[in-house]
Amino acid sequence: MLNIALDLNLVNVEREQAAGSFSIDLVAEDEGGGTVIIENQLEKSNHDHLGKVITYLTALSARAAVWIVSEPRPEHVAAIAWLNESTGADFYLVKVETVRIGDSPAAPLLTLIVGPSEDDSVRSEKEVIAGLSHIRKTFWRRLVENSRAKLHAHIAPGTVGWIGTSSGVRGLNLNYSVTQDQSTAELYIDRGRDSKEENERIFDQLFAHRTEIDQAIGRPVSWERLDEKQACRIKISVQGGYKSPETEWGRIQDDMAALSRALGPYLSGLQLAN
Repeated sequence: MLNIALDLNLVNVEREQAAGSFSIDLVAEDEGGGTVIIENQLEKSNHDHLGKVITYLTALSARAAVWIVSEPRPEHVAAIAWLNESTGADFYLVKVETVRIGDSPAAPLLTLIVGPSEDDSVRSEKEVIAGLSHIRKTFWRRLVENSRAKLHAHIAPGTVGWIGTSSGVRGLNLNYSVTQDQSTAELYIDRGRDSKEENERIFDQLFAHRTEIDQAIGRPVSWERLDEKQACRIKISVQGGYKSPETEWGRIQDDMAALSRALGPYLSGLQLAN
């Protein structure tokens, strides 16, 4: 009945499939072999289940998600429409009701409330977005696997243009970003609320070793004390991005990881307030 309502051909349906510590109501495959997750909610749509839909889709790298509810709220209808316009996946919001004719047994009635656009230009744009997401995820996976970037081995590769991890010191995070032809790596120093003075003390301790750190990295380093802001930052830029030939990715990622390698000995020797 869901296939009829959505004009799909879902097969190989499994119930309560695990996704980490979560359990997905239904997981199926479409005609192209893509994964489709289905979340059932026999009540008003809510934020909790919207979060589950997105989490499950991401966990399984699914191509589409179907959210079945008994009463779709307007804000969730708008959210699903936005996801269809802004991501590479297809999202369906379906209303379920029961109907009866005379004394017949009750039967489900499924009505599509909002789904992916049938406009070819929109679908083409979504395919481009999906393609770029796949490339970025592959790029990050290679960085995580890079033997010269061992600190990053526990990072879960994503599909967006940035990832981050702790440097091993609380409040000092290593952030990485990538565009089609440019990549960056930074140490972002922010120990939390009202930590401006401590952030600056940490920055100044590292800045005292600027010559050695710059030489170890071997490229221009931007030392940003950011006196008008709470945080401080140390940043490098690298030529090349996810649209560069894959044969160059290793070099790009080595250059990005040079920041954490150069800072490592000095991070372990920081004098911290707590």
